[in-house]
Amino acid sequence: MILDQTLELNDLVQSDIWHEPCLSPGVMAQTFQMEIEAMAHTQSLSFLPRNAHFGPFIELRQSLPSKVALISPFADQLIHFISKFRSADGTEADIEMALHEALANAVIHGNGENSCKRIYVACRCYLDGEVSITVRDEGRGFDSSKVLDPTFLENLLFTHGRGIYLMKTLMDEVSFEEGGAVVMMRKKSNAHLAEQGKP
Repeated sequence: MILDQTLELNDLVQSDIWHEPCLSPGVMAQTFQMEIEAMAHTQSLSFLPRNAHFGPFIELRQSLPSKVALISPFADQLIHFISKFRSADGTEADIEMALHEALANAVIHGNGENSCKRIYVACRCYLDGEVSITVRDEGRGFDSSKVLDPTFLENLLFTHGRGIYLMKTLMDEVSFEEGGAVVMMRKKSNAHLAEQGKP
């Protein structure tokens, strides 16, 4: 029987994470590559979406520096991880796009692309295919209720607000905590679709 578990691949303590010195770009890239290959645990997050889902799950926790260039390789690795627990049903691209948007918002708007600040990600995959992703930045946050709807005619030419709109459209649940510094996203189980596809 698979038990609820969290992947913990190293023993960093919280004080090491929050007060990590700013590294040179070369050392940072090498460190990040090692982290992403191991998908190492670097920060405990208890901000996964609140739902009544109970059952076996695997949770992965990771942090990365606030660099735009690291978003795609990180997202690729996380989507690969998710694909191990979720049947392919066409929503993989939705999850990937929402993840990209959440990471970009955290890096660009939350941490101001300050590579000394980190983004913390937790991803919980249930055996029935449900996925919960939490992205936390070290910024001041924002009031998500004041973000204009980019689909309104008067907002069509604005360049901001589309990422939040995409996350809310592509995921089943999206919420913001800690004044907007934490985004929690959930994609519901797709086990019923996997069952329908069986002969």
